[in-house]
Amino acid sequence: QVEMVESGGGLVQPGGSLTLSCTASGRTFGTLAMGWFRQAPGNEREFVAAISRFGYGGYYSPSYGDSVKGRFTMSRDSAKDTVYLQMNSLKPEDTAVYYCAGAVGVGIRSAPNQYDYWGQGTQVTVSS
Repeated sequence: QVEMVESGGGLVQPGGSLTLSCTASGRTFGTLAMGWFRQAPGNEREFVAAISRFGYGGYYSPSYGDSVKGRFTMSRDSAKDTVYLQMNSLKPEDTAVYYCAGAVGVGIRSAPNQYDYWGQGTQVTVSS
C-alpha cells in the first residue's frame, strides 16, 4: 500500500504564492508518475500538473493544465520521495482542495482515473 501525504495548504491573498508538498511512502517513489489535481465544491476533480518517472539531468519536464500554465511549477525530489507544487500569482478561482496522486508507470497522465494512489488533500483558499 502507498501512503501519500500533502502539506502546505492555507489561506493566501490574491497575487500571493504557496508551495504544496507531497511525500509518498510504501512503494519505491521512482516507480511512480505523479500528479496534482484540485477540486472545488460542486466541481469535478481538475487536472493541475503531472510529472513523469524519469528525468534528464534532474529535469522531469512536467505538464500543466491550461488554467495554471505560467503560474504553477511542479517538481520532484527523488532523494526525499517528494513532489512539490509551487503556486504563484494565485487567484480566487484557484481555491480548492488540492490532491496529490501517484500512478504506476512511466508517462504523464492527466485524468484522475489513470492514477492508482491518492492523498487526503490539502485546502488552498485564495481570498482577501
